[in-house]
Amino acid sequence: MTGDPFRLTVLGSATPYPSVDNPCSGYLVSGGRTHIWVDAGTGTLARLQRYVRLDELDAIWISHLHADHSADLLTAYYGALFADVQLAAPIPLFGPPGIADRLAHFLTNTATRSPVESAFAVQELHDGHRARVGAFTLTSRAVAHGIPAFAVRFEARDRSLVYSGDTAPCATLTKLAEACDVLLCEADSAQAPAGEDRVHHTPEDAGETARAAGAGRLIVTHVGPFLTPEEAVARAATRFDGPVDHAAPGAAFSV
Repeated sequence: MTGDPFRLTVLGSATPYPSVDNPCSGYLVSGGRTHIWVDAGTGTLARLQRYVRLDELDAIWISHLHADHSADLLTAYYGALFADVQLAAPIPLFGPPGIADRLAHFLTNTATRSPVESAFAVQELHDGHRARVGAFTLTSRAVAHGIPAFAVRFEARDRSLVYSGDTAPCATLTKLAEACDVLLCEADSAQAPAGEDRVHHTPEDAGETARAAGAGRLIVTHVGPFLTPEEAVARAATRFDGPVDHAAPGAAFSV
């Protein structure tokens, strides 16, 4: 990687639907000339274009197939193939098993399957999946969200960023985040109803995961609509002594 910063830019962090000023989950990870779109929640494609065009992306990485993390892949497909973008090759797309068929199901309107592979070079994630994208090494681990879901660690030189995706606290996320410089972790306010498996972190859980992993910094994201970002940060800070920030839309963080 060149001397350019390893940077996380927040495209959106709302859940379960976008607010008037905050798209759903989506992030841009950049370093040198490498740009990776991480989760493609509703509204994030518009924000992405403030920084890079679709044909300037080196890859897209999707944590799971809930709409607030993946819906803008549908419009990205049209942009990549039928608009003002000229792809030199399909965009590498890392996502959960079945992602190509899921996209094709939504995009196909005739008896002929839409050519999703013309826009995206799909690689299905699995627990322990590793890939090299430009300046970055990506390591993905399966996490606990009730459906196939993944967290990811980005490493470049001696710096590291871990993104939880959506998950309940789990050993695989803590291990993946061990000694990372920055942990971007969901902090949904909701607790699972009695008798149901947990599928999200609370803010306190996010702080505890950051503490257990020995993370250098915690950024809470995916804060539910019944909790303010300030409350989420304050609650996470009761379990983690390091810096705690909120993934506000448009915020940029150096790793």
